[in-house]
Amino acid sequence: RDGLPERVAALGRLLDRHGYAGDSETYEDLQNANLVRVIDRRRGLPVSLGILLMSAARVQGWDVLGLNFPGHFLLRLDHAGGRQIIDPFDGASPRGPRELRDMLKQTAGLDAELTPDHYAPVSNREVLLRLQNNLKLRHLSTDQPDKALAVIEDMLLFAPEHIGLWRESGLLNAHLGKLTAGIEAFETFLRIGQARGASPQLLDHTRTLLRQLRGRLN
Repeated sequence: RDGLPERVAALGRLLDRHGYAGDSETYEDLQNANLVRVIDRRRGLPVSLGILLMSAARVQGWDVLGLNFPGHFLLRLDHAGGRQIIDPFDGASPRGPRELRDMLKQTAGLDAELTPDHYAPVSNREVLLRLQNNLKLRHLSTDQPDKALAVIEDMLLFAPEHIGLWRESGLLNAHLGKLTAGIEAFETFLRIGQARGASPQLLDHTRTLLRQLRGRLN
């Protein structure tokens, strides 16, 4: 029998058989966002474990996607007209509306409520960006802006039209005294941001920062 519950259970057995689990004890460890180290240690973040599960499921031809759920990466497995959301951090356990609502309130506040956006699928590129974003945030939280900038530069290699990353690049380059690189990043943000309808306030603020950097350079 190859129904949806059986496929969900199979993914859980796969993680268990190979000893994979969410690293709840040292969650902030940078190794949890490095796929090579996740495979070595059999421990990882929701998104890193999710990437491995998606790869395994897709090899079988199964229909699996990452979801735009805030604060905790989730997967959706589709089969024969049914859908099941699963948590890669917790042994591919199925998650229902009540559990999802509780998870959302833990990360977004008690007033948060589920919306269709939380169930929206994300592209493979967006999944990789989410993984790299974990590295960036950890470097920023430990006051290592140079390492955070290096992660952003890697992210821009496969997401060169991501306006938010260009603005972050400008800010971090300016902070590190890399004025020319900061100017180029802000200029790229303005060019792409205008074409993509970035807010006038954000565009104006970036123009102000750009003038300041040019003034420092001169």
